[in-house]
Amino acid sequence: MTNSPELITINPTTEKILKKYTIMTKENVSSIVKKARDIYKEWEKDLDKRIDSLYHVAQELRKNREDLARTATNEMGKAIKEARAEIDKCAWAIEYFADNGKNFIHDESFNTDARKSIIKFEALGVIGSIMPWNFPYWQALRFAAPSLIVGNTIVLKPASATMQCGIEIEKTFDKAGLSEGIFNTVIGDSSVAEILVDSDVNAVTFTGSVPVGAKVAQRATSQLKKTVLELGGSDPFIVCADADIEKASTGAVKGRFINCGQSCIASKRFIVIKIIAKEFIEKFIQKTENLKVGDPSLDDTDIGPLVNAKALQTIDSQVEDSIKEGAEVLTGGEQIVGSKGYFYKPTVLGNITPTMRIVNEEVFGPVAPILIADNEKEAIKLANGSEFGLGASIWTEDLENAELLSSNVKSGIVAVNNVVVSDPRVPFGGIKKSGFGRELSRYGMLEFVNIKSIRLYDQLIHEHYVE
Repeated sequence: MTNSPELITINPTTEKILKKYTIMTKENVSSIVKKARDIYKEWEKDLDKRIDSLYHVAQELRKNREDLARTATNEMGKAIKEARAEIDKCAWAIEYFADNGKNFIHDESFNTDARKSIIKFEALGVIGSIMPWNFPYWQALRFAAPSLIVGNTIVLKPASATMQCGIEIEKTFDKAGLSEGIFNTVIGDSSVAEILVDSDVNAVTFTGSVPVGAKVAQRATSQLKKTVLELGGSDPFIVCADADIEKASTGAVKGRFINCGQSCIASKRFIVIKIIAKEFIEKFIQKTENLKVGDPSLDDTDIGPLVNAKALQTIDSQVEDSIKEGAEVLTGGEQIVGSKGYFYKPTVLGNITPTMRIVNEEVFGPVAPILIADNEKEAIKLANGSEFGLGASIWTEDLENAELLSSNVKSGIVAVNNVVVSDPRVPFGGIKKSGFGRELSRYGMLEFVNIKSIRLYDQLIHEHYVE
């Protein structure tokens, strides 16, 4: 007799084992998907009930805010103040779709040669969701909230590192009084994600790396299942010559070092116009060095550890390779040794060229490479010289020019005089290797619906000669 395979989670601050989980079998996953499909038939019938149910979920999130936040901090090292903010944002997003869902999916009438023509928005069924560890609540719920309001049910496969967060989401739905099977969490590694894609789900949404996302898309679309991919980015942060340097440097610290730099929409390539580069870099370094790195469970900590040893090794090698290629360490540039935990000093690198590894790979950690551009035209060229196209931020006092620059940046999102943030009111997603499809807003809601057109005629129309 062999033991069932296990999944182990580790606290990245203490390096101690948090918990061991038994990985689900194919039969386990199939049973859960069937349960989601069975309850879907009831769930999709009553929009008002769905709205009330989601309000209860938001209340439950706020009620258990502290415990949920500490679970995330323990599992992936998020600073506790950021973990609390993540819970707050989840509750806001759920309420937003509860508030607006009815308006987003009401029937639409339009004129054709028929007596009556209608567009209806109907749920697809069961949606499989494969989500990452860096925002374990937000990334799961920003997809789930609009999908649930439409009438879909959800089966979530959380990241292995944040398995308990995923379990806690299912518990939250249960505590809020929703019927069993509406929101479900499956436990396992990448093999379970493959099983989920192959199961009786109608569509798949994935957030994660480009290589894994490509495999998920290939697997899902080969079975003719709708797919939405959010695959990360290497967001440019453009500082124009007329930018408010104080605001821009503060934004640079926020944009780069949130969640220890482990965010797909974090600012990752800093492109600064030469004439103001010295002033900007001085302020950026000063504010970076003021960040407090340490125990993420403490309220005054700004930056906790990276998620695991592999992430720490990757960041260290990216920085070391850039130094060999000629980069200059302006601050940081090394691991924090002498105690437990996967800690890396907040780092700013100068003398960066576009061919360096630190520029061409997605940097998922607290490292900020700075490129110098002679003018805005060169800055836009550098910004677009990436295989990614998720977000970008532009800092300038000339908003008319900012609008022109924004139209020339090849990305799904542009923020002017602010860092890129996701917002339930605004479509979220990218182009190029940052993925396809959208989350959030009405546009995200419509990704997982059947947009059905219905035309009612009084009599047969004889003039139609082509398909």
